[in-house]
Amino acid sequence: MTFSLVARSADGRRHGVVVASRFLAAGALVPAAQAEVGALATQAHVNLAYRPQGLTLLRTGVAAADVVAGLVAADAEREYRQLGVVGVSGPGASWTGPACHPWAGGRTGDGWAAQGNILTGPEVVDALGDAWLASSALPFAERLVAALRAGDEAGGDRRGRQSAGLLVVERGGGYGGTSDVLIDLRVDDHPDPVTELGRLLAMHTMLFSRSDPATLLDLSGVVADEVATLLTALGHPVGDAGPEAALFSWAELENLEERLVPGRIDPVVLTHLRGVAPHVPAPRPAS
Repeated sequence: MTFSLVARSADGRRHGVVVASRFLAAGALVPAAQAEVGALATQAHVNLAYRPQGLTLLRTGVAAADVVAGLVAADAEREYRQLGVVGVSGPGASWTGPACHPWAGGRTGDGWAAQGNILTGPEVVDALGDAWLASSALPFAERLVAALRAGDEAGGDRRGRQSAGLLVVERGGGYGGTSDVLIDLRVDDHPDPVTELGRLLAMHTMLFSRSDPATLLDLSGVVADEVATLLTALGHPVGDAGPEAALFSWAELENLEERLVPGRIDPVVLTHLRGVAPHVPAPRPAS
């Protein structure tokens, strides 16, 4: 009752799953992933045991196709299952049991597997795969969501829309570097879940992505003056030491602490600061 894509980034550092369905909270059931190990999606008649068992097999070096073969061989209800798996190298693998509701099927390639059931037709899985292959210039998470959007626009679940989810893992990539879960976003019940998932990803990127060192601005000169003025307008007056302490205090309240860099300011933070600060009239020239 779902369509999904499991994939590995080109550099192998990230693994992820993206899913949509006419099913409540599909993102809570379908995806599983472990950094530097792999990812999988279990759907149709979901077998939650596939998630730990599949990751254990991947962790021991079993190839994706053999993980699929092993899981379904041991499952007495395999004909009702659908499964997609990708490992640290090689092609992805997919299984569609013959008793899955039509249309049901999958498509695989190097580092990815797309699959779905109760779809409007094979064009949904084709759209997932084609969009994934055509969007290699996008960041990994955005690429996953772009592929999901293409599948949704091609028809998606023939019963309609309800939920969507995105899970991405990377070693040390989580909040504060204390977790491997880089992104875990779910839209559990929404009339347009794929669009809402894209909105949440954009918000997540703004708040929690690490700053690009090449874009950072020195917190000095005219930049420091502007930041001080904006912060003061927001009720965060700047002391004699300069704007950094006030900036950090404000940014932490805005949940932007992952983008704070001593002595510098991320343009994303500056843009947000400009957007939320009350309008400050430009100084009037002396008469």
